[in-house]
Amino acid sequence: MKLSIGLFLMGCLVAQSLQAQFKADWVQKVGAHAIPEKTKLYYVNDNGIKADDSTIVNTQAIQKTIDRCATNGGGIVTFKPGKYLTGSLFVKSNVTLDIPEQVTLLGSQNLADYPEINTRVAGIEMKWPAALINIAGQKNAAITGKGLVNAQGKPFWDKYWNMRKEYDAKGLRWIVDYDAQRPRTLLVSNSSNITIKNITLQQAGFWTVQLLYSSYVTVDGITIRNNIGGHGPSTDGVDIDSSTYILVQNCDIDCNDDDFCLKAGRDWDGLRVNKPTEYVVIRKCISRAGAGLVTLGSETSGGIRHVLATDLVSNGTSNGLNIKSATTRGGTIEDIHFQNVTMNGVGTAFQITMNWNPSYSYSKLPEGYNEATMPEHWKKMLHPVEPPERGIPHFKDVYVSNVKVNGAKKAVNAIGLQQSPLTGFHFNNVDIEAATAGDIQQANGWTWQQVTIKAKDNSLLKVPY
Repeated sequence: MKLSIGLFLMGCLVAQSLQAQFKADWVQKVGAHAIPEKTKLYYVNDNGIKADDSTIVNTQAIQKTIDRCATNGGGIVTFKPGKYLTGSLFVKSNVTLDIPEQVTLLGSQNLADYPEINTRVAGIEMKWPAALINIAGQKNAAITGKGLVNAQGKPFWDKYWNMRKEYDAKGLRWIVDYDAQRPRTLLVSNSSNITIKNITLQQAGFWTVQLLYSSYVTVDGITIRNNIGGHGPSTDGVDIDSSTYILVQNCDIDCNDDDFCLKAGRDWDGLRVNKPTEYVVIRKCISRAGAGLVTLGSETSGGIRHVLATDLVSNGTSNGLNIKSATTRGGTIEDIHFQNVTMNGVGTAFQITMNWNPSYSYSKLPEGYNEATMPEHWKKMLHPVEPPERGIPHFKDVYVSNVKVNGAKKAVNAIGLQQSPLTGFHFNNVDIEAATAGDIQQANGWTWQQVTIKAKDNSLLKVPY
């Protein structure tokens, strides 16, 4: 059965809003406004590192080269061809860390090589291992090159799954991700005017690229392959976390969780921090395996707004546009523009929920635990959101246009809350072929123009107005 939704009221207003978005001044302001200018080369090999000796951890020698470059006012830290084993590295202001073709950085598989830092992980501020490559508290820095960063994350994946078995049995599913400390691959934190370009990253132990509390960052032309050697849990591609004026373009991601994801804090702790993710452009990118081509949430506490996702392709991703939160998260998702997108063989084209993954999203302490002696991050997770209505999320003003979906399992799965309906979703020029149409619940103010849904099971989508 073909469901054609067209020429509804407000259709022309949808088109006008989308056109205005292209002209929004902020779109021209995203991304790094400066890059390191000095070009003097500093070879890590000058500190006694032997190329292709992947049995010796070279962290100190590489870091010494970065520090010397920064002390001298900046330049390019680079490598002769070969493989280099390392723990956490910290790139400094005015430094370009260049990873050339024929160079592989191998992440240490020893957690002791990743010192604990104060950071935020999955929406909660806590101590956590530093990433393999860090830009923390810096300005005007870059990571470039056509080489490979292989984080070698499989031992950390195995650690997580072993802990999951134990924690699930104890009713602690909600905290295992935080206790199973796994290094991220690349972290940009509290920094500005940062460029990440052309590198390939694979086998992340946890998230691959996290942009945290940062502004004016460009991620351009990177490739992520986290499903080589297994399927690592929570190996997100690019996470934009309470950051602003971000440009992500020309990227190709194959991972085992959200491909391009926007976050803004979780529950009580996220509401305390209250930093939005806003002014973000994601364009000319490809997602392959993963949980969402573009995901907003589930960490929504600080709000996510002013987002343009355009000229994207999704091949076999679980979801296309994936908007998710929970009733303890709070925050508002608004002014989202998702356009010029092709989806091939996705699970659900439009997946929208305010009650995502309850076993993970809601923290409840089983009997027999003493809250006074538990770790601080446990206490943060268990801290109630008061009043409870502060934890209700809100989704509104989402504009979808020029989208073609081929061979999806489901067209739409959108479920709001009685106290917080999905408000003001506008679809224009959308063509979906799917096994089933899906469902929309607790929604109002939706408009449709030139929308066609062909469901193989002849189901019909009941659309709200």
